[in-house]
Formats: sequence, C-alpha cells, structure tokens
Amino acid sequence: MATTALDAEACSQHFETLLTLLADREASVRAAAAEKLGGCGNRSLDALIVASTDEEAKVREAVATALGEVGNAGAIEWLIDAGRNDSDRTVKEAAVAALGAVGDDSALDALIEFVSSGPPQVRRRAIAAITVFDDESVEPAIRRAALDRNPGVREAAEMVVGKQLTPS
Repeated sequence: MATTALDAEACSQHFETLLTLLADREASVRAAAAEKLGGCGNRSLDALIVASTDEEAKVREAVATALGEVGNAGAIEWLIDAGRNDSDRTVKEAAVAALGAVGDDSALDALIEFVSSGPPQVRRRAIAAITVFDDESVEPAIRRAALDRNPGVREAAEMVVGKQLTPS
C-alpha cells in the first residue's frame, strides 16, 4: 500500500516532467518516460496515445506496456492496431499483453484472432491475455492453440489448461 501511495505521489510531483521527457531526442529517455507514465493512471492516456506514433520501436513498446498499466479502454483501438500492424514484433507482443491487462471485453475478438495469427511470440502472449476473460469463446481458442504448428504456442496453451489437450 505504501508503494502504491508513493508511486501516485511521485506521478503527481513529476507528471509534467515526464510529459516533457516524452519529447526528448533520446529514444531511451522517451521510453523510460512512457514506462513511468503507465503508473500515473488515466491522466497519462492522451500523452501515451500521442507517443504511440514514435518512430522508435522501443518507445512504442514502452507505450504499449504503459497503456496496459493505465488499464483504460480508450487505448484498445491503438493496442489492437499495434498488435496487427506494427512493424516490430516486440511492439506487437507488448500490445497484445496490454490488451489482456486492460481486460475490456471489446478486445476479446482481436485477442482470439491473435491466438491463431502472427508470430509465435504474439500467439503465446495472446493465449495468456485471453485467460482474464470469462467468455465461452476462450476455451475453444485455447484448444485450437494446443494444436498449433509451433511447439511453444502448444505448450503455452497446455499450461493454461494444466494438461495435455487432445483434439475434441
């Protein structure tokens, strides 16, 4: 509880500085600012969405992670688009993970899509992300993933269910 209070206090004290650092010429500084803004809650949503267009993948990855921490459904459209279209695999992974962290039902269809499409790392992240949803479409998606061509994806699906799955 003390850590949470300290983080909220630090965000209040340093919010404007973090916003300024989002425009720094060094990508590592912009990425660090984005990560910290994730702990500042909804007030950082607009700034993070603006930063999501950064040319550097590590900044976009930090933005995706931060948006997951913010947990605002207003980020879902960008997160889905990044999961589908970003040129960098790590950004895609972070966006998919963030969709699960947000946990809004409007992301479920896209997450189920990600379970069966994209690079294996994205498919694995999507499996973990859909576990936060209580929906009848989740189990069939995990069962299909247990038959994926990639052994890592199959393993991730099997871990979710806690046993080796066989075709139904």
